[in-house]
This record gives sequence, C-alpha cells and structure tokens, in this order.
Amino acid sequence: MSEATASDLPAKIVSATRRRGRIGERNRREILTAAERVFARRGYRGARLDEIAEEVALPKANLLYYFKSKEALYEAVIADILEVWLGALGEISVDDDPAEALTGYIQRKMALSKERPEASRVFAMEVITGAPVIGGYLQGYLRAWVERQGTVFRTWQRRGMMADLPPEHVFFTIWAVTQTYADFAPQVTAVLGVDRLDDGEFRDAVETVTAIVLRGLGIPIPAAGSTVARRQI
Repeated sequence: MSEATASDLPAKIVSATRRRGRIGERNRREILTAAERVFARRGYRGARLDEIAEEVALPKANLLYYFKSKEALYEAVIADILEVWLGALGEISVDDDPAEALTGYIQRKMALSKERPEASRVFAMEVITGAPVIGGYLQGYLRAWVERQGTVFRTWQRRGMMADLPPEHVFFTIWAVTQTYADFAPQVTAVLGVDRLDDGEFRDAVETVTAIVLRGLGIPIPAAGSTVARRQI
C-alpha cells in the first residue's frame, strides 16, 4: 500500500461509515413507516413481522437487525408517534401568546391526522385495549409532558389570558377532536358525501376546530389577516 493511499484510508473509512449510517437510518425509517401501516390494519396482536417485511420490501432478518422483536418494533412505532405529536406543540412559554400557540398546535395536529392517519389509528387501538404495551410510557413521559405544559396554561389563566379550566382536560379535548379526522375518517367523509377531504373542506375543519377550542377557552380568535390565520396547513 502506497503512502498516499494509506493517508487517504481514515477519510475513506469515515465516509463509508457515514454512508452506512445514512442507509441504516433510512432503512429504520422505512421499517417504522411500514410497521405503522400494518399495525393500523391488523392491530398489535394481528400484525406479523413477515407482513411488515413484505410491506417494506426487506427480508425479515433485516427487521430483526434493527428491532429485536415485534414488541420492540411496536414500541418504537408508538414512541415515534408520540414524539411527533407532542413536538407539534413545541416549547411553549409563559411569554407566548395563547392564541398563537394553540392555533399553531391545532393546525399541526390536524395536519398530522391528514398526513399520518395510520399513526392515530395505531395509538387509538393501543389505548382502547387498555394500553398493555405502553401503559408505563403514558403514566411516565406523557403525564410529565402534560404537567409541564400545564404550568404554562396555569400562568396564562392567572393572568386572565384564558379560561380557568384544567389543562389536562384541555389537552384531552384537543387530542380527541383533531384525531377524529383520522380515527373516524369514514364517518367524516360519509356525512360530507365525499371520498376524501379536499383542501377547502380540510381548511373548514381546521378553522372550525380552532374556533371551538379558542372560544371555549375564552381566547380571542386571530383576525383573518393575522400571521397565525395565514399560516399554511
């Protein structure tokens, strides 16, 4: 091996490692996406690793390389869903405008129901069956998250910026009304007489949900020309 070749070797190793890392992350993401679809169709008990492997077009051995079992894969799917959902609110502070913070949160949650309906259905089935796999996660991480956001809500309430209602139940309401557009999509489309919500109908849904939540909390609805009202869904 020449000296020039030897000096290039560390850089080549780093480059190859990075490529493998990118490929591994892409495979992991594709597996999670495929698993989300299968769990939404079959539930945890009905889903099989063989079907998930077929869905993602990878050998079953590849799935087990990234996730040691169906339960580990399911837990990763649920954790990913919660991370995206809770991240939709962002890091709010007592100095934020409640109308802007909640309007943005509702818009992003509604967008997630439109873009990732299977995620909502997976979570709904898990909770409906008593949360056998993620009960500890809900009692720990999710509860702590709600308590943390609730301290901001209570400060807004003391300042007279929103109605004095339990923050936990405010979140339950927002989750229920936004996720119904995913969990009960056939009911929504049947009542509206459409195959799927077009952009106009979806915009109507977002505006209606936002108005109901903000008015219920005694928060003025942003004017039509405001930055929040113009935010893209």
